[in-house]
Amino acid sequence: MVVTCAAAAEGQRAPAAGGELLYNGIQLPKEWPPKTPIRDRSVRPVPYLMAPPAVIPIDVGRQLFVDDFLIEKTDLNRTFHRAQRFEDNPILKPETELEKKGPVATLFNDGVWFDPTDQLFKMWYHAGWFDGTAYATSKDGFKWDRPNLDVVPGSNRVLPKEGHGNRDGTAIWLDLFETNPEQRFKMYIYERPKETYGGRIFTSGDGIHWTDKGLTRVGDGDNTTFFYNPFRKKWVYSIRLYRMGRARDYWETDDITKPAHTQTSDHSPWVSVDELDKPDPGLLALMPSAAEIQQEALTNKTVAELTTYYRSLYGDPPQLYNLDAVGYESVMLGVFSILKGPTSSKGWNKHKMVKINDLEFGYSRDGFHWDRPDRTPFLSSTRKEGDWDRGYLHTTSGICAIVGDKLYFFYGGWSGIGPKGPDVYSGGAIGLAFLRRDGFASMDAGEEAGFLTTRPVTFQGKHLFVNLKAPGGELRVEALDEQGRVIAPFSMDNCIAVSGDTTRQRVAWKGASDLSKVAGTKVRFRFQLRSGELYAFWVTPDAGGASFGYVAAGGPEFKGPIDNGKQ
Repeated sequence: MVVTCAAAAEGQRAPAAGGELLYNGIQLPKEWPPKTPIRDRSVRPVPYLMAPPAVIPIDVGRQLFVDDFLIEKTDLNRTFHRAQRFEDNPILKPETELEKKGPVATLFNDGVWFDPTDQLFKMWYHAGWFDGTAYATSKDGFKWDRPNLDVVPGSNRVLPKEGHGNRDGTAIWLDLFETNPEQRFKMYIYERPKETYGGRIFTSGDGIHWTDKGLTRVGDGDNTTFFYNPFRKKWVYSIRLYRMGRARDYWETDDITKPAHTQTSDHSPWVSVDELDKPDPGLLALMPSAAEIQQEALTNKTVAELTTYYRSLYGDPPQLYNLDAVGYESVMLGVFSILKGPTSSKGWNKHKMVKINDLEFGYSRDGFHWDRPDRTPFLSSTRKEGDWDRGYLHTTSGICAIVGDKLYFFYGGWSGIGPKGPDVYSGGAIGLAFLRRDGFASMDAGEEAGFLTTRPVTFQGKHLFVNLKAPGGELRVEALDEQGRVIAPFSMDNCIAVSGDTTRQRVAWKGASDLSKVAGTKVRFRFQLRSGELYAFWVTPDAGGASFGYVAAGGPEFKGPIDNGKQ
């Protein structure tokens, strides 16, 4: 049972006033982003959850129940949901001459976006181990075509091999806010050797022909990526570095197309694994026995030193391999790639297995601090020898596309099977997984009705919508004033009960055509739910239910980066 409290945690302070005021009422401190050092594995506090705004504007996007930010009190139960793999995975695997090097045809972050200009899914992916960045398109996200491009005739490369070294981590972004048509697509690619190549920024008008904007050194981490925070209109580098293992630093800029040269001192320490990230028991079981360590200690280090070393090698503690993020409705959605082990080539080669990366969700409402309430992966490495996605899972820039009532998650996985047998960097392919739209978390009730009351909110819209799964139950809503009194006629009794299973259901009351009467005032919504799951709510000026939130990697329903209902 979820129990929440309107008061901040005892002894916690609200952020210092005077900084940027965000879309959701969060007041940032004057010094932003913060540069608080990370010295241990303690769970970092999330200031806006400890001291929420007194009033929360909800004009941007669907309001998700992934945390307690919007909830004043409830007796509903929160459930976090897992993605479901497509039964015919992988949707793309090594087949061309380029991809047979490895063989690899996978997402190493890269990018998958829906482009509304020609109504196509577009994918950039890692083709051939440390070799090329290739391009494919699809009408439905399931069947993919590799066009024969003129960049390197006879292939679908988007960068020639000559002059670009060996590629490593890469991020590609479809920028639908961009007014310069020649810079709609943006790419950061880490090219080896770093002494002569390193990170480079490219822009493109078609995603095929790229202009090199110059060397960008924001750190030497080979899996550095970037993303756009639409709420603050900032580009952010997610910088790979080592802090108690692989971790992330943060550096933001107004213009990602300008080459950057920064020092670690310029960055903000951002995220690492913490004490809630647990090692994988199955991997720990692979480490040498106490007797073997004792024997090795006769000629090399102490038993304690060797035990610590081997535990770290097999994932104790885990490490943060990567963090990708995107604006989704009213939050920044983050995917934390958690490396469970083995953490070095000694373990990979000994056991003939790939790295085990699992993908977990995190959520941010200020773009910097992350709440990770559920440490169960939404996608896990299968860990089974012979599976195409046995390990080394990677997400993609954009993270998910919205297709009707579903979210499409494209991800890379590795089998570790090469032409000559086991190989940690072989067998990369691409899969697809699904989740209900807004389906990260739901607030649930059984046969006995439960209640959820929001904190005070304000809005300029007039139509209340919900994402509800209650085919055998029902939901009613009432509006309360600042003193907790029902605002007539928006009472439970006047509410027309809604049921069924729909990701966009309008809520109405007898005696009122809409919520215009209370628009611009402070309101609490009180939801009464029986036998159902409530995923999100929102108030919009659009009678069709457009949320005016951000749509991640897009989808066939949208003409731009925002769900504005203009089709």
